[in-house]
Formats: sequence, structure tokens, C-alpha cells
Amino acid sequence: MRFASLGSGSQGNALVVEVRSTRVLLDCGFGLSETTRRLARLGIAPEDLCAILVTHEHDDHIGGVARFARKHGIPVWLTAGTLRGLHGLFEPDVELHLIEGYTRFAIGDIEINPFPVPHDAREPAQFVFGDGARGLGVLTDAGHVTPHMQRCLNNCAALMLECNHDPALLRDSDYPASLKLRIASRFGHLDNNAARGLLAGLSGRSALQHVIAAHLSESNNRPDLARSALADALGCAQEWIGVADQRSGLDWRQVI
Repeated sequence: MRFASLGSGSQGNALVVEVRSTRVLLDCGFGLSETTRRLARLGIAPEDLCAILVTHEHDDHIGGVARFARKHGIPVWLTAGTLRGLHGLFEPDVELHLIEGYTRFAIGDIEINPFPVPHDAREPAQFVFGDGARGLGVLTDAGHVTPHMQRCLNNCAALMLECNHDPALLRDSDYPASLKLRIASRFGHLDNNAARGLLAGLSGRSALQHVIAAHLSESNNRPDLARSALADALGCAQEWIGVADQRSGLDWRQVI
């Protein structure tokens, strides 16, 4: 199994996961040409993708999904709540599959375990992807950590964890007070400290091959702060922690 990010942040998100001949795209917050360009940077063409999975209906995650799926004939998986929030965006010519009850399913060679998260969306999902032996846990939008989230992310071989903001930088930013409250709320986004606490509480941390900080705010966080928080949870060097950024994403990481 391997994975790579096309970009991660409030301006657009997309992640490619590959197991043998199966490749899926998680979210697509970029336009048609930009998505194609970013895929090409990873050596992937649109026709190489088997499916698009959607976490939730916010534009930085779903803004390009319908157009990209329609143009390239790619089926889309999403929850019923997410679909209800999109008001016919996919009709009539995109093949849709509903994720019901956060039940495990498979697409080709990829095992997929969706799980619920507290976020200000209708029925958001995050995912653990597997190849039958190892798991990649992805958590990019959640306001706080629940016991169920921790159980789902235990014993993964690789993790992408939201480190959206540093509390002090958000507090002192020029964001409107209402936006600060939304971001820091229990249905907003995880800060560096919350991500550190989540990681520190997971079982199987010694088997981790990759830990990636994701969905960093360009205004209210810095890569060094996110790395420091996650490295502190693991007792490792900061340089070992990867960062998926908005412009260049993250190059391929292999899970063996």
C-alpha cells in the first residue's frame, strides 16, 4: 500500500491511496485542470482511478468531485447525509454509492473502514484504508477526539492527522470572532495539542511507519509547531514527522 496527497488545507484537499492495481481518491477540492495536474505530478492519470470517496460536503473537500467524476466516469462513495447536503450536484450522470451506517466495505484490493467524526457537516466520515495486513488512518476534519475515533485509529501502520491550528496563533489572528469560535469548537477542527493527545493515546504506536500532519491552516499554524506536537507524542525526532501542505501536498509514502 502507498499513499500521496495532492494538497491539504482550506484551499483544497485530495489524497490518493493505492493497493496493488486499485487506486482511489479521497476527496477532491480542486478544479478539473488542477486535479489533473497534481495527479500527473504523482505519475497518475485520471483513468487510473477506480473511485472517489468523500468525507463531507464542505467545498475544500468536494468542490471538484462532481465535475471530475462526471468527466472521467469515476464512481463516487459518500454518506446519505453528505449527499442530502449537495442538492442534486451529481445528478443525473454520476454513479453514486452510499456509505450506510459506517459499515466496512471494499473497492477492489482496498479495504475501507469509515467512521463518524464530530464536525459541522451533515454526516461526515473519515476512513481507515487497508491492504489486508496494514492500515492507513486518515483524520482531516474533526472538532474533538472521541473514544470511537481512537479505537478506529489504533494499530495503524500510517496516520494522517489533522493539525489545523495552534491555539495561540488562532486566538491572536485577525479572523472574525465567529470564525475563531467555529474553528475551535467541538465541531470545528483539531489543534496541535488535540492531535498530540490523540496520537499519544493510540495503541500500536511503535509499529507506525509514517505520521503525517495534515490540514494545517496557512494563517494559524506552522509546520514546525505541528511537527513538534506530534513528535512529542511519539518521542521521536521532529524531522520524522511528515507534513502534507496546501501547495505541494505529500509525495508517495510506502507502507510495507
